[in-house]
Amino acid sequence: MTVRIERSGPVWTVVLDRPETRNAVDRPTAEALAAAFREFDADGTAAVAVLWGAGGTFCSGADLKAVAAGAGNRVEPDGDGPLGPTRMALGKPVIAAVAGHAVAGGLELAIWCDLRVVEEDAVFGVFCRRWGVPLIDGGTVRLPRLIGTGRALDLILTGRPVQADEALRIGLADRVVPAGTARAAAEALAAQLAALPQACLRNDRAALYAGLDRPLDEALAVEFGFGVASLAAGAQQGAARFAAGAGRHGGQPS
Repeated sequence: MTVRIERSGPVWTVVLDRPETRNAVDRPTAEALAAAFREFDADGTAAVAVLWGAGGTFCSGADLKAVAAGAGNRVEPDGDGPLGPTRMALGKPVIAAVAGHAVAGGLELAIWCDLRVVEEDAVFGVFCRRWGVPLIDGGTVRLPRLIGTGRALDLILTGRPVQADEALRIGLADRVVPAGTARAAAEALAAQLAALPQACLRNDRAALYAGLDRPLDEALAVEFGFGVASLAAGAQQGAARFAAGAGRHGGQPS
């Protein structure tokens, strides 16, 4: 089984387990990744997912040996992306737990996630540049939105490696943690998110994504719509809890 789900209450960890290929993704693995995230998004008990690669590598991209053998990934203009879930717009957060290399399509999987918890010796990069293999799983779309056009062009055109400290500095990584701890740190962060009021968290997340690239007035209208939905879902009760003393001085509400 190249993909499995390990559950801990509302936190689901999707494990990519092809260590013999440095977690390269062939077509069956892409289909299994897509199926795992569909299951996560549809399950009412699941709140936050973690994507982690077993064996010390997050993902080395598409399985080029399979491509060379004529058994390449799905490449169609609609439906799932070549690496599986990269065209999905989920309703819940996903955190990438990055160890080792997240390169080529593996970089695209990492930036499809909402957040990236990265080990101190991890490496990102558009390594497919050297083989003439394109970014086709959202890399040219998400990377400039995440780190800016100039930095994205630097990575995309050169294909150079990006170490964890630089990734944190430019916004490609959100947390840098000691080697060997990315999964545990990502799952702990996921548990923190899962403990928060979910309707408001998901609506604010959705408002951010829906407002990207819209004119300011349209983006504000989008935010307002999601905000009203959050108010109807119980924000007044949360405000009452705060007024009663819960969560003061930045603490977690009990």
